[in-house]
Amino acid sequence: MAALAAGQAWADVCTPDDQALAPGASAPAAEPAADPGGAANANADADANTTAANAGPATSDAAAAPASASAARPSDSDLYVVRMDPDPAPPGGTTTVHAFIGNLGPDTTASPFTVVVTLPEGVTAEGPYFPENCYAFHEGHRVRCSFPAGLPQFRSATALVPVRLAATVPAPGTLTGGWVAVRSDDDCNDENNRQPFEIEVVETTRQR
Repeated sequence: MAALAAGQAWADVCTPDDQALAPGASAPAAEPAADPGGAANANADADANTTAANAGPATSDAAAAPASASAARPSDSDLYVVRMDPDPAPPGGTTTVHAFIGNLGPDTTASPFTVVVTLPEGVTAEGPYFPENCYAFHEGHRVRCSFPAGLPQFRSATALVPVRLAATVPAPGTLTGGWVAVRSDDDCNDENNRQPFEIEVVETTRQR
């Protein structure tokens, strides 16, 4: 297993998406029609102005919005995949893919991240998986798993995907075309987000 690259420089800083644009100027109020009532309508206008003044600033809710939006911004963290080849298996046998994900930081992840495992030809996923939210698709040739926010710098998370080799794969041999990939809204550096893996196929040992 490769060691965490503690000394690797963090290359890119994610720039959060801009918040919603400030609302534009409101449409000008329509000019009131001529008031045949005179003083009665003037008093009504004065009451309305007093009510509006007591209501407080209209921008109080809008001013609070950027603060909560800022708290939900992605962190400056860099997720990466460590290559790990599964244990060898015979035709028709099983092994487990370890999708190993590390965080180079500098921040703890503030957003969930997704791991996708693509299996070589002749290999299908066969649960149970870890974490439990993993699920297979593409007729069992891909598995998607999700992890919550909160992975600190220089810590790791691993998805476990048990797989079965077809009985027809040649042995001895090596199955290629497997990949582990990670994606997160926090991560702008995609150069280390994907790694291949291979599965060695061994002959079945006959027993007397």
